[in-house]
Amino acid sequence: MEKNIAGEHSALPENVTKLEERQEDKLQRSLLIFVGAFMNLAVMLWLAIYWLMGMHFSTNVPLAYQLVSIASLVYYLKTQNFAVFRFVQLNLFLFAPFVMQWSIGSSVSSSGVMLWALLAPVSAVVVSGWRESIPWFFAYIVMTALSGFFDYFLGTGELSGVPIKAVGVFFALNFAAMSSLIYFVVRYFVLETEKIKSKLDQQHMLLLEEQEKSERLLFNVLPTRIAQRLKNKQELIADGYADVTVMFADLSNFTQLTEEFSPEQMVSMLNTIFSWFDAMTEKYRLEKIKTIGDAYMVVGGFDRDHYDYVTHVADMALEMREFVALHPELARHKLGLHLGIATGPVVAGVIGTKRFIYDLWGDTVNIASRLTDEAQKGEIAVDKNTYLRLRHHYQFEPPTTISVKGKGEMTSYRLIGISAGRQQPEGVNSLTKAGRAG
Repeated sequence: MEKNIAGEHSALPENVTKLEERQEDKLQRSLLIFVGAFMNLAVMLWLAIYWLMGMHFSTNVPLAYQLVSIASLVYYLKTQNFAVFRFVQLNLFLFAPFVMQWSIGSSVSSSGVMLWALLAPVSAVVVSGWRESIPWFFAYIVMTALSGFFDYFLGTGELSGVPIKAVGVFFALNFAAMSSLIYFVVRYFVLETEKIKSKLDQQHMLLLEEQEKSERLLFNVLPTRIAQRLKNKQELIADGYADVTVMFADLSNFTQLTEEFSPEQMVSMLNTIFSWFDAMTEKYRLEKIKTIGDAYMVVGGFDRDHYDYVTHVADMALEMREFVALHPELARHKLGLHLGIATGPVVAGVIGTKRFIYDLWGDTVNIASRLTDEAQKGEIAVDKNTYLRLRHHYQFEPPTTISVKGKGEMTSYRLIGISAGRQQPEGVNSLTKAGRAG
């Protein structure tokens, strides 16, 4: 498992933001190309109508507009430099209508063709953002005021040969065309934004599902408290516990089965056994630390509000032994458990930088492991500390002496079962019965 799983939750918003930025950039590019193409088509139609009505004007301005516009589009397609393409197009939108109007005469004789320049600040809003559109809108207002100044002080009162009927028609055409263009630009922008939002929502849901999977994996591999601390990006996790109860459970006769079973059968059997052990761990409010081959490690005492962890470990050990002994499939293959339990201080922490693991260290862990090795099939060996906490409510065999590396000789006890005077814990054997029935 990679350690960055813990930080995946914080990376999700960043991934969504990057996706949103890419979608918005794509929308801005396609929208500006659409508007530029529409403007070129509008210029051609505008000139065609004038010529059909017998009013011949210089084509230099519209021709220059089209050449510059097409050249900027070709440059963009080759270089993908959207900033240059956007700057050229917005300048064409802003200045070309005013130049066209001045080449014809006044705002009246040109039928208000300068209205097309409004497309510059409107386009700037949708392809650059509202802050970047402010200079374009200010330039549009300045150019409009300048044009009005020319009309008022320099106008001659003539229409430069344009019939008054044609002026009225082109006023209507310009207003209708410009209004339609702005409407369709805004409508297109809104529709595409909704599509982007829908895609982002879908991506966000997928990311949330992946986050949930990662979190489930993290919480299944590590104790809940440790997984939460990893999610909060705590780099070093190291704790000391003055008193916990550690249990190792090792399957006997399992190694011999590896020569008889296929890998699929072996994994399936281990999964069956350890899945029941996991359920027992949850029931007794203990923490599964890890599995080592066919061995299972559990600890009680991490939860400060859980005071009965020693008895709960003992109850779980008895139920685990009974489950394996009475399960039909496991009994048929003569599988059994030998378990070791020790109580005392430990050091716990997360180690590794990539495939990390939460583990325990200390004499208590070593004693529990050594007791497991000493126990025979079906036996539960406990140390003296554990025995002293359980002796009034559980039955034990007489003590024996074992040798522990680094500690010399020590006394161990064999846990037989619950004393007759102690009430059976609620829920004990429920899993065993279910497993036996399965």
